[in-house]
Amino acid sequence: MRTRKIRGHNRRHLNIENWRLENLEIRLDLIERYTYDYAKIIVHPWCDISIINSKIPEPKRKTKQLMLNGLFDIYESWKKQLDKLNQPYYLKIWLFEPLFSQSQVVCAIGERINYYENLFAKPNQSKRLNNNNSIEIKRKLNTLKWKYALDESLFDADDLGESKEDKIWFNKALKKPYRTTIIDNKELYLFKEGDVWLGGLEDQS
Repeated sequence: MRTRKIRGHNRRHLNIENWRLENLEIRLDLIERYTYDYAKIIVHPWCDISIINSKIPEPKRKTKQLMLNGLFDIYESWKKQLDKLNQPYYLKIWLFEPLFSQSQVVCAIGERINYYENLFAKPNQSKRLNNNNSIEIKRKLNTLKWKYALDESLFDADDLGESKEDKIWFNKALKKPYRTTIIDNKELYLFKEGDVWLGGLEDQS
């Protein structure tokens, strides 16, 4: 798989600003109907699905800093709006590494709070969040409490289908570290993709 080169950084930075502005207003109608909402980094080309078997490099330097700043601005804006609901809620920034482009702001109310609080596996060992960022981003990172967890892909036998390629892939995957769990009488396989840090204020719920 070849790695694509990202071009047109000024245009990407403008797209990041548009994404930030479009997500500052929380969709309260969706939260009331589905009990959750989220804002992923929807910026080309990181939100695209590759159809030519190429790998898109993760954001770096200024591009990554702008995305981080956008996540914090969305978080702060959503918190002000959720506080007006006068009910417990879940609100966190999920920072993924090395798959940073998957990072997002997530919120929930009602029974969905417990679901998100227990969504990620908590490893026994601790790991510190890399804070090699600008002074402004460091300050924002330090305003939140961060918890380390595992970023995992979840599969069961039904996901694999019947094709020979699926079976070959699964047999290779089983040679790498994984864990299993039982949900609804199904055995599920969880493969580690990387790390995730969950950041938020502790007085939200």
